[in-house]
Amino acid sequence: MNFTKFSILLMALVFALTMNLGAQTDVAEELMKEAHLNNFYAADDGLAEVNMTIVNSSGKERNREFAMLRIDNEEGGVQKYYTYFHKPYDVARLTFMVHKNPFETDQRWLYVPSVDLVKRISADDKGSSFVGSDFSYEDVSGRHWSDDTHKILEEKEYNGMQVYVIESVPKSEDGVFSKKITYIDKEHMLPIREEYYNGKGDLERVYSAEKIEVIEDIPTVTVRKMENVKKDQYTIVEFSSIDYNVGVTDDIFTERYLKNPPREYIK
Repeated sequence: MNFTKFSILLMALVFALTMNLGAQTDVAEELMKEAHLNNFYAADDGLAEVNMTIVNSSGKERNREFAMLRIDNEEGGVQKYYTYFHKPYDVARLTFMVHKNPFETDQRWLYVPSVDLVKRISADDKGSSFVGSDFSYEDVSGRHWSDDTHKILEEKEYNGMQVYVIESVPKSEDGVFSKKITYIDKEHMLPIREEYYNGKGDLERVYSAEKIEVIEDIPTVTVRKMENVKKDQYTIVEFSSIDYNVGVTDDIFTERYLKNPPREYIK
């Protein structure tokens, strides 16, 4: 084979490989998009009661009980969250609200009843702990699929389920992890395991969907766990009294309702 023919063959091979990798990336992104929408944008709105248990390395437990409301202004786009704490005593009646825009900085407000104060809080650190748990603020409302580059690593059986295994790498350097490995259940198209790695390539945290239930025809993760591998501790979050499409209105997600929770939804 002469040099010219070899060069043409090599170029054709490189082109074919490049096209194949591009197609794989597109498929991986579509899978991550579908899983994200199913996990965070189920129905047009929703409410739930939440029990959170934080367990440290010594086995000591701390509990949080709160109600959560959500409304989606557009699928995959702007969302608003309202969280009202019932227990423990030191956070009772505390209210937290988020206006989430995947393409802009989140807006966050906190009402502290002990001093009757509404304050704006910084949204710069998405990786900071949510109310002292092993979940971050970004974990609660979800990281948009377009923030990362994705590729399919493999398809296999995991815990009796057929899954896609996808690697995600942040497009920007200010991400809260260096890479994430996601296991997506093919049946429900929900993420059932996520592994978060730091800049050194060490595993830091592991998310797992402990229980999936079909509620109003919507597959829903009702028990979630986040393990902090580095600190040897974990947080369990259990959702109950879940209801979808209840007619939550946009005006609830304003400063007025931070001090006066909507009693038609929060008891």
